[in-house]
Amino acid sequence: MTSPRIPLNTFAIGFGLAGLAEAWSAAAPTLALPGWLPQVFWSIAAVAWLWLLTAHLVRGLRATQRLRDQLRHPAQGPLAALVPVIALLLGADLSRYAFTAGRIVVVVALVAAALFAGWLIGTWLQGDLELEAVHGGYLLPTVAAGLVGADAAAAVDLRLVGWAAFGVGVFFWVMMTTLIVLRIIVRPALPDALTPTLAILLAPPPVAGLAWFALAGPSAGAAPAALAGLGVVLALTQVALLPRYRRLTFSLGFWSFTFPAAAAAAFTFEWLEIETAPGRQAITAVLLIALTAFVGVLAVRSIQARTTALRTLTAANEKDAVPVVVR
Repeated sequence: MTSPRIPLNTFAIGFGLAGLAEAWSAAAPTLALPGWLPQVFWSIAAVAWLWLLTAHLVRGLRATQRLRDQLRHPAQGPLAALVPVIALLLGADLSRYAFTAGRIVVVVALVAAALFAGWLIGTWLQGDLELEAVHGGYLLPTVAAGLVGADAAAAVDLRLVGWAAFGVGVFFWVMMTTLIVLRIIVRPALPDALTPTLAILLAPPPVAGLAWFALAGPSAGAAPAALAGLGVVLALTQVALLPRYRRLTFSLGFWSFTFPAAAAAAFTFEWLEIETAPGRQAITAVLLIALTAFVGVLAVRSIQARTTALRTLTAANEKDAVPVVVR
């Protein structure tokens, strides 16, 4: 019997926590927050990322499922891009306090993301990928890595690298979104486990906007407005999908909602501050509290689900029943 590895969608936990930390950093100037407060959230995100990475490595040593097979899996494989993408976010924040160390983390993460994206696209070009396998997570290896990488590169003063990453992100944003929308429209509905990945479609406009601010500066012309307009339409699409989301049974896949929401909030905070919009303090405070509460609820639900699974496993073992695999 094959012993599986931990599902790669668990890295969405670290991604969501890093997004929450980025939102707190973006809100800090408007709300005049002390510098240490956003760092609390960055520390939580870093611990979560390291813990998840360690858990995957430890389970992988005991698993009979090969890492290569997991990475080539049509549903799980693209989600592995979250490992270097989270590192990009953490490295950019680290550079504020330890510039050289942060730059090293960003450069290593960019190289890892590029190598993985190249390898994964190469496997897709072999012609074995079926359209039914495509989901929102296919934006991660190229679009998320490119746009987040652009922002991170700008943070460590590698602007030309940042513009290069931005170009990659925008190109694959157009291409992969077309593929994903085509799959959703002309093929049967996504299975429940993958339905939350539809939320990732919301992320590219605000992430591109944050990268644009980082690369082009606060006086960035009409581009942020264009990205904001697209973001509004995609946000309304997510609102329309709420009835479908509410029918889903809770799973760790719900963490797919967190980073897109956090990115949209962070972009909003930065734009309101740049434009010195009236009422920006109140808007920022309300959105930040709502976002933090949302992530907090998901964290509590995740812990409860894990505790329930462990109790089920213990009870099954005590009764000499068939073991339940905890994922």
